[in-house]
Amino acid sequence: MTKTIGLICGSLRKNSYNRMIAESLTTLDDSAQYRWIEISSLPFFNEDLEADGSPESVASFRAAIQDVDGVIIVSPEYNSGIPGVLKNALDWASRPRTSSVLNRKPVGLIGATPGGFGTAFAQMQTREVLEAMQVNVLPFQKMLISQVHEKVDSQQKVLTDESTKRYLQRYLQQFIHWIDQAPVPVLD
Repeated sequence: MTKTIGLICGSLRKNSYNRMIAESLTTLDDSAQYRWIEISSLPFFNEDLEADGSPESVASFRAAIQDVDGVIIVSPEYNSGIPGVLKNALDWASRPRTSSVLNRKPVGLIGATPGGFGTAFAQMQTREVLEAMQVNVLPFQKMLISQVHEKVDSQQKVLTDESTKRYLQRYLQQFIHWIDQAPVPVLD
């Protein structure tokens, strides 16, 4: 059965390297379908908004996550950490705790940066947040892309580095295969 993979980009920048990387995933493996799950219209998380009934953008965001078999988050690293917009999106997705749309959902993490560490710190923080949410994150696999500005054509907005394409393709294939094997966490 064809899997549907949701793609979340942790950057709102128009010419985001991470969005280019996420776009490239859709061309690297045609055994799955891909859907963008946008986070740009989400308001800042606020329990008062939640108490009044979640805003439409939040309801749409949650429904988009619910409708996919797995999610791949492709995100930059800001100041050695997780971007605020991504953390905000994860906070909305985590509610309500007992029926979070990400609970038990397989998630993969990819990150690209012009720097040399390839989003290692942001991915560690994102894993901590997802663990607190009881999300299944692809274990033992890290997809860290450093010097991304040398691996894409910014004018065409495409990944050009063949080695990175192969690396991404292997990661994507492992993620798709893992979806059916992801453990189901025990809820409190």
